[in-house]
Amino acid sequence: MRFLDILFALALSLCAASVQAAQPADLFDFWLGDWQLSWTNADGSTGRARNRVSKVLDGVIEEQFEQDPAAAAPLLRGRSLSVLHKGSGLWKQAWADNQGGFFVFTAELDGQRRIFATEMRADGEKLRGQRMVFHSIQTDSLVWDWEGTNDGGKTWQLLWRLNYRR
Repeated sequence: MRFLDILFALALSLCAASVQAAQPADLFDFWLGDWQLSWTNADGSTGRARNRVSKVLDGVIEEQFEQDPAAAAPLLRGRSLSVLHKGSGLWKQAWADNQGGFFVFTAELDGQRRIFATEMRADGEKLRGQRMVFHSIQTDSLVWDWEGTNDGGKTWQLLWRLNYRR
């Protein structure tokens, strides 16, 4: 009988741990809306885009990214779907774009920062990954950083910074 008590207690603690890991359904609601984006290109010029983010399908977040038509070709156009995965309690996102990009992300929290990160993948001696970091979140603005790592996430390098304005 003692073994069953221990097994039951272990099962309860595992269930409690998974509930604690669950992320709230409104974790990315700050991102909803019609946004004007800007960034600094490598040549110092300003890049621009529009990003429309809305809820569809009873809670799925749909993103529609469209680079400014006045920009030099090729114009980046992309879509993402983000969903609170019922099995894991974690937010997941799939991104695809017209330039052959496809990424799958899992959300994590770091204080006030909201992060969507890829799984790490081995590349020779390096362990590579990418992530999107939403920070400096205000009602009418936020900053979005695209970062990469070659050391399994010990250090991250800023690759692209987008400034969001409503």
